[in-house]
Amino acid sequence: MSELLQPAEVQAAGESIAMLKAGLNQVLLDQGRVVDQVANAVLARGHVLLEGLPGLGKTELCKGLARLLDLPFKRVQFTPDLLPGDVTGTYVLEGGERRELVFRPGPLFASLVLADEINRASPKTQSALLEAMQERCVTVLGDTRPLPDPFFVLATQNPIELEGTYPLPEAQLDRFLFRVQVPPVGARTLTALLTQRVRGAAPDLKPVLDREGLKRLFTAVDRVHLPQPVAEFIGRLVEASDPRSPAAPEAVRRFVRFGASPRAALGLAASSRAAALCKGKPNVGFDEVLEMAAAVLNHRLVLTYEAALEKVGPAEVIRALVEAVPEVARA
Repeated sequence: MSELLQPAEVQAAGESIAMLKAGLNQVLLDQGRVVDQVANAVLARGHVLLEGLPGLGKTELCKGLARLLDLPFKRVQFTPDLLPGDVTGTYVLEGGERRELVFRPGPLFASLVLADEINRASPKTQSALLEAMQERCVTVLGDTRPLPDPFFVLATQNPIELEGTYPLPEAQLDRFLFRVQVPPVGARTLTALLTQRVRGAAPDLKPVLDREGLKRLFTAVDRVHLPQPVAEFIGRLVEASDPRSPAAPEAVRRFVRFGASPRAALGLAASSRAAALCKGKPNVGFDEVLEMAAAVLNHRLVLTYEAALEKVGPAEVIRALVEAVPEVARA
């Protein structure tokens, strides 16, 4: 068991997190919830799927995050003709008389990778990300190569343009820690955008953390204490998302075909630790788990046709789930 965080360490981590969020709030105006979830995912070392209409700043958010963390950044525009080798890299023949195969790294060999409109790529290309997102490495022609540390994938998808798109398979969705909905902005935000930014240019951001500072934050998150009752609550919550479980509430039994995986429980614990540290707490409480539950579970529940007919979405099912599962197990 790691040593508990000291108050001075919690305060130092909180100051670094506050600077990171302040920078992201300069990029994405009046989207505090989105900024909080993206920052939380970074601290938990998880990948994020950003879903929203075009022009809401999803790409600029990713680029701003890379500048603030001073991390190598690559952007991949996913299209139907994109090949797996275009993402992972491939071998090419080089040299003069004695030609040899030399590996040319693809855009995945960056610390922060933006997979723009990920659902436009074919399933074969999408699957090239599976190993990278889970194992932090890629295998090309039997040769496995590690990716940079840290490594994050931030993917975007447009929820309205469905022609020429390929829905992400459940196995790939499960690799994302959060699916974050980016809502439209109001008139006040648009007015600020028009008056503060010439031609919509992004603000000039300076790094607020270096690689070593980011690693210290990762270590601090890992040292946030997860009490046994909270860990048991996470376990019961994920178990109850399975309609075959005796603990599943009525909404889950009616509207869910397949529940969340063990990876969801791990992600819920990691993101709850990060959320606690963001609040200046050295330990996780039930509140942090409840705050993170929707973002962690909303893309991991496979709903039934009955749910579609009755217009019941993941949000309603998760709400019923957290209301039905008690924080402390009944005797």
